[in-house]
Amino acid sequence: MGEFINNAPMIVVCLLLVAGFVLLIKGADFFVEGSSSVAKRFHVPAIIIGLTVVAMGTSLPETAVSVTASLANNNELAISNAVGSNIFNLMMVIGICALMNVVPVGDDTIKKDIPFSAICAVLLLGLGWCAFTDGSTMVLGHLDGVIMLLLFIVYIVALVRRVLKAQREGKAVDVEGGSEEEIKLLSVPKSLLFIVGGAAAIAFGGDLTVDAASRIALDLGMSQTLVGLTIVSIGTSLPELVTSIVAARKNEIGMALGNAIGSNVFNILMVLGIASAISPIAFITENVIDIVILLVFTLIVWLFAATKKQLSKAEGFAMVALYAAYAVYIFIR
Repeated sequence: MGEFINNAPMIVVCLLLVAGFVLLIKGADFFVEGSSSVAKRFHVPAIIIGLTVVAMGTSLPETAVSVTASLANNNELAISNAVGSNIFNLMMVIGICALMNVVPVGDDTIKKDIPFSAICAVLLLGLGWCAFTDGSTMVLGHLDGVIMLLLFIVYIVALVRRVLKAQREGKAVDVEGGSEEEIKLLSVPKSLLFIVGGAAAIAFGGDLTVDAASRIALDLGMSQTLVGLTIVSIGTSLPELVTSIVAARKNEIGMALGNAIGSNVFNILMVLGIASAISPIAFITENVIDIVILLVFTLIVWLFAATKKQLSKAEGFAMVALYAAYAVYIFIR
């Protein structure tokens, strides 16, 4: 497929990129639906399915792209895809929601989730800083990937325990896909078909997206980092954007910020953890700058959220404006 894309007309390459996004997104949907049905058959509580299978499913497109890029030694795209998705989710998805409706922020999000998201960004820089390939290049190695995956497991276990405790105390818990009505019970053959077919679509979509994005970068004279931060990261984040906008229009955006922060944790610990555990990922200077910017944006959102335990329209406008300024910066640097 790579050879075909390299020789195809640009319009065909753009169409293949869109096809790659569709395969990634729909493949993730099918995989999650099949896996959730199997989990429900084994009487796994719906709230746990929502916190694990459904939550991880939203990061499968980023995982496929970053792993494929890492295996192809396209390190710039592997890192920039995950970091770019985090910045887009945080500043644009939540910023647009805040422009439409005030976004309420829970105590746990302020005291635990946002600080942990910031810690993950610091950890990413720290792990890369601890290892050098030639004395000057930061790199995420196999061991770094294993460390991030172990921390990811600890995070999931802690999250599940926290939510179950809240349930026992009678507190309202709102988790995506976390109710029995939202989980469809499919037949066993159909569940397996969804899981296998979804996984195949994710794998093929990831390969297609990386090859098409690389060709576009080459033809337009763009760096792989720029393509990853813009075209690829926005493409893989479109489901979160659409879902959040629909929820905002229905005035049901209570968990919007929590989902975005959770996705950012997943993208660092799970996506880059899997990618670097399979194949080491080298950083370039731009990657380091983007991670620092992600950390700064996280702290800004934390400050906005902590002031009145909500994100106002003015703060939403500021978030979107900051993302626009960042977009201009990465295009001219």
